[in-house]
Amino acid sequence: VQLQASGGGLVQAGGSLRLSCAASATIFPINAMGWYRQPPGKQRELVASIDRGGIATYADGVKGRFTISRDNANDTVWLQMNTLKPEDTAVYYCKAFVLTTLMDYWGKGTQVTVSS
Repeated sequence: VQLQASGGGLVQAGGSLRLSCAASATIFPINAMGWYRQPPGKQRELVASIDRGGIATYADGVKGRFTISRDNANDTVWLQMNTLKPEDTAVYYCKAFVLTTLMDYWGKGTQVTVSS
């Protein structure tokens, strides 16, 4: 599975960005897809995840501001980020979990920078 993320950039506080991640070279169905982020000098953390049935979970700090969605037919996941804050600045990574192989697949990160 190969994941290609896009949509990062520089935005002012209060602004919005939409990240997308498309999977390719998939042999088995992708179960969960999610977004993680790694702020400067910190560990990678879960932002949001969504299972194949559309059930989503969010980190407390993004609830009400971020929305994750996916298209199973095209193995694509999006992260709509609204009311962005400087503390949302991080490299954002897309992840896919394949239950058949019990493996996680990671995409290359995309930088999100929120200026105050």
